[in-house]
Amino acid sequence: MDIPVYNLEGKQVGIYTVPDELLDVKINKSLIHQVIVAHLSNKRQGTHSTKTRKEVRGGGRKPWAQKGTGRARHGSIRAPQWRGGGKVHTPKPLDWDLKINKNMRRQAIKMAWIDKIKSKSVVLLDRLEFERPKTKQIHQLLKALDISGEKILLLMREFDHNVYLSARNLPNVFMLPYYQPSTYDLINAEKILTTCDAMDRIVKERIAI
Repeated sequence: MDIPVYNLEGKQVGIYTVPDELLDVKINKSLIHQVIVAHLSNKRQGTHSTKTRKEVRGGGRKPWAQKGTGRARHGSIRAPQWRGGGKVHTPKPLDWDLKINKNMRRQAIKMAWIDKIKSKSVVLLDRLEFERPKTKQIHQLLKALDISGEKILLLMREFDHNVYLSARNLPNVFMLPYYQPSTYDLINAEKILTTCDAMDRIVKERIAI
């Protein structure tokens, strides 16, 4: 499959070819869904917690006598119906981790890449480097490529400080090293912007496995 290659002015300067035999894979949507659910679940901290009646400080003494006062009977000022008392059915820390084996995760990433390539959601540049950091430069590039209004995952072969400083203020651009995006990162992005040299590594390490 051929992918157009653009320069920093947004003009097509070549073609990048991904062998068709690498893309001839049936997309297992249920596997991708399972891996994404596990990814999002594992991001949950599960640290929310409030105190029950036995954990609230104080309330060891009975507030008043059981009988003879004309008031309702109480055993502690830390009962749930009292102000400052413990909570009923309170949330406690939970472990939300879901286990996904390495092969499932690797296959899901491969299928996500294949799906993005087939849907023409991968945009390639011959190079991506700026002489100085300026957000206007990368904004003009995205506009020239006609992807400025979409959610973009920018993958870099090597870290470039000027590119990072230029793109970090754009709310719709998310930057990662080429080897780092998860299945969720790939599926969540509307367009994937990277360079030909990074794509070489992606094809070798993520698709041709």
